Amino acid sequence: MADQHLSVPSPRDGTRPPWYARTATTVGRPAVLTATLIMSMPGEYKVAKLAGWSDPWAYGMPFALSAYAGIAAVVTATRPKGARGRISAQLGAAFAIILALAAQVVAHLVQTGHMNGNQAWLIAITSMVPPAVLAHLLHLAATPMPVATPSTSVDAPVIERVAAPVEPVAVVVPPPPAEPPAIKRPTAPAPIRYRDPRCATVRPLYDGGARPGTAAMRDALIAAGHGRVGDSTIRGTIRAEIEEHEPHLAALPPALGRTA
Repeated sequence: MADQHLSVPSPRDGTRPPWYARTATTVGRPAVLTATLIMSMPGEYKVAKLAGWSDPWAYGMPFALSAYAGIAAVVTATRPKGARGRISAQLGAAFAIILALAAQVVAHLVQTGHMNGNQAWLIAITSMVPPAVLAHLLHLAATPMPVATPSTSVDAPVIERVAAPVEPVAVVVPPPPAEPPAIKRPTAPAPIRYRDPRCATVRPLYDGGARPGTAAMRDALIAAGHGRVGDSTIRGTIRAEIEEHEPHLAALPPALGRTA
């Protein structure tokens, strides 16, 4: 069944974006990042000079604000919802953006003569930036990352089947054997070692006799603490590895009411 919502095209879908779009995305992001950092440095350097720092120490202000914003943003993106330290990282990212914006505004107001840079409150606030940034980064570093364990409580999808009418068949009961035959107990198959540990969370969804859809696999991953995983990763990486180890699972009928 086809997805009912928009998803990022992937090579497995056969709808890869054109080469110029991929090039613009790959090259454009680092280029924009570099340009914005270079344009922000003079203002942050100017504010540090107004606060009383001399060269070369004043050059540390742009690097401190940029690194602080980047680290806080990465911690916010990599920690699952509700994890310890996520809210603190979000506040830190917002605080870093406010500091960077304020530094640019103050520097340009002073430079154009609309504001007097020799003010006690401005010098005091600017002087508190480096120790505040250091304290919050140490707090983030001391907050442990949560370890997600695969969940075994995922409900299998319910499949409604229409029973065909069965004609009565005469059953011949053979006489019981003199001695019951020995029962050969099947040996348990060796456990599968997945390259992606998230496969262990999605694999139980196949036990209901149907091929799970993207939405069901995404819900199982979120419930197991893996965070929100992209649709292309769910289908192209996790489901592909499961069906690589057990090819017969790819032939199962799709789960009703679920997207592919």
